[in-house]
Amino acid sequence: MIYRLLAMNIDGTILQSNGKLHKSVKEAVEYVQSKGVMVTLVTSRNFAYAKRMAKALKLQTMVIAHHGAFIASTSDQAIFVKRIDEQIVQDIIRFLETFSCHIRIVHENYSVSNVPLKNSIVTRAVIDTNSFSAYHHQYVKNLGEYVEEEQIQPTHIEIDFPDQNTAKEVKIALQNMFYEIDLYLYDNQLIILPNGVCKLTGLLYFCEKQQISLDETVAIGSDMDDLEFIVAAGLGVAMGNAPIAVRKAADWVTRSNNEHGVSYMVREHFRKQQPISFLEKISSMKKTSI
Repeated sequence: MIYRLLAMNIDGTILQSNGKLHKSVKEAVEYVQSKGVMVTLVTSRNFAYAKRMAKALKLQTMVIAHHGAFIASTSDQAIFVKRIDEQIVQDIIRFLETFSCHIRIVHENYSVSNVPLKNSIVTRAVIDTNSFSAYHHQYVKNLGEYVEEEQIQPTHIEIDFPDQNTAKEVKIALQNMFYEIDLYLYDNQLIILPNGVCKLTGLLYFCEKQQISLDETVAIGSDMDDLEFIVAAGLGVAMGNAPIAVRKAADWVTRSNNEHGVSYMVREHFRKQQPISFLEKISSMKKTSI
C-alpha cells in the first residue's frame, strides 16, 4: 500500500512526557516529507499551539486543531471552522454552574474559564505558557454573566469534574437537553463539541481537500480521542504509552513517546516506500502502455 499522508497527534505522540519535541521526530518528519508524503497534526490543542508545533516540524500544510473544529494553514488562514451557537453556550454554562466543576470555553484566539475551586484569583488575563505564544486565557468569577455579555461562539468546551459519576450524570443530562452538540467523556473530563465534529471528521475533511483517501493515510496517536481516526486510517498506529483500548484497536503499536516511537514507526513503515513522485511516474507509464 502507498501511503500519502501521515497524521499525528501532539500530546503523548510527537511530544515526550516532559513536553519537549525531540529531534528524532523532526528528522522523521523531514524524511517522510522528502519522499513526498504529506504530514499533518490532529490535536485537541488550540490552533496557536498546533501552529507552533507545525512550524517547528517545518510542515507546509493545514493542521487540524480544537478536536477537529478548527482547521487552518500555518499562515493562519482558516479552512474550516465549526462553532457552538452562543445561545447554546449560555444555556450550557448556566446548567454547568449548578455543579462543582471547572469549565473552560475555548476559542481559536483565547480561552476563558471559571475560577478554579482552590484559587482566590477573581479576574485576570494570562499568557498560556503551554502554547509558546500570545494565546490568552482568562479567569472570571461569574462565567455565566461573561458569556452572555461577550456572546462567545467557541469551538468547544472542556469541563473537569471532581468525580466520574457526576461527569456521567451531566453528560446524560446534556445529551437529553441539546441535539446541537456532541459529548465525549474521558475519565472525569467532559468535552463538548459542535454536532458532527471530532478528530476523525477533521481528518476526513483534510483528506477530501487534499484528494487523499483514508486508506492512503497513516494515523498515529496516544489518547482515547485518537481511537476513531486510528481505526479509520489505512494504517492505524498507537503509541506504546497509549491506553490499552487504543493499542488493541490499532493495526500496529510503536514504542512510547519517550522511546522515540514516531521515529521508530517511520523507519519501519516508510523506509521501503519509494518517493511519491517516482510511484506516480510508474503508474502513469503503466496507464500509457495499456
